[in-house]
Amino acid sequence: MGHEILLGGMALAGVIAYGVLAGADFGGGVWDILARGPRKSEQRDAIAHTMGPVWEANHVWLIFVIVILFTAFPRAYAELSVGLFGPFHLVLVGITLRGGAFVFRAHGGYLGERVHARAWGVVFGGASVITPVLLGMSLGAVSSGLRVLAPLPLAMGALALSICAYLAAVYLTLETEGELRELFRRKALYAGTFVVALSGVVLPLTYVAAPHLWGGLTSSPGAFVVSAGVLAALTSGGALLFRRFLLARIAAAAQVTFLLAGWGLSQYPYLIFPSLTLHEAAAPPATLDFVLYTMPFGLLLVIPSMIWLFRVFSRARPFSPS
Repeated sequence: MGHEILLGGMALAGVIAYGVLAGADFGGGVWDILARGPRKSEQRDAIAHTMGPVWEANHVWLIFVIVILFTAFPRAYAELSVGLFGPFHLVLVGITLRGGAFVFRAHGGYLGERVHARAWGVVFGGASVITPVLLGMSLGAVSSGLRVLAPLPLAMGALALSICAYLAAVYLTLETEGELRELFRRKALYAGTFVVALSGVVLPLTYVAAPHLWGGLTSSPGAFVVSAGVLAALTSGGALLFRRFLLARIAAAAQVTFLLAGWGLSQYPYLIFPSLTLHEAAAPPATLDFVLYTMPFGLLLVIPSMIWLFRVFSRARPFSPS
């Protein structure tokens, strides 16, 4: 197996890690801005309790993917930087605003405590909605000629948003208890329904706008991986119905993992369809060797650090309103 394929696989693994971990964080922001009713403050407190203080660490996987791109696939990095200049910069603005607004909402009060919290809450929630939409649109554009404002990227942006919301709601069912848990369970079922409906929109658009991707999704090995994702989605939904929350969480994470892996396998051999393959975008062999042989040392630092971070700040008990 060529080194460019191994590094492409590592980049895809980074995309999956970012989707599973940071996707739930974006979804938390979605539910934050959508919180309504007499329990809206409790919902927001539960989301903040679950996300903080490690959620920003999940962006390490986005940085991991970017580093692989500009070192091992510089042509793809250059082409994406130009073709997706607008969406990528708006994503950076969204990530920055999310982080700033999350902290500013919790501290200070020079506008008056309630006005201050409301204003930063709108910024936090708005950035949490826009950022995953742009990321999903970018993924769709990579598969369909870097056209962002086209039906397929727009539909994939909406699908990415609904998946993030679903992940967050499923995760929150394990982080809460009582009526709050039931509320997030209902939200998860609503979001799951949206995921199914939007998948029904994305599939025919893929057939029309991205025939190469469609061919990969309907043949081996992409079809098997996507089928595993569909099975995981059904398992997650069924587990939610029967209140098996741990199983729902595991299956939801598996669903995102399989769907992104299926997209990556179906995209092969293209990094950017139809202009650039993995082989064409690869750096010289000496650079690929250096990146591949030094990466394990970097991962030996990053992965244990992330595990330690999550263990230090893991919640021993579910959130309970005081």
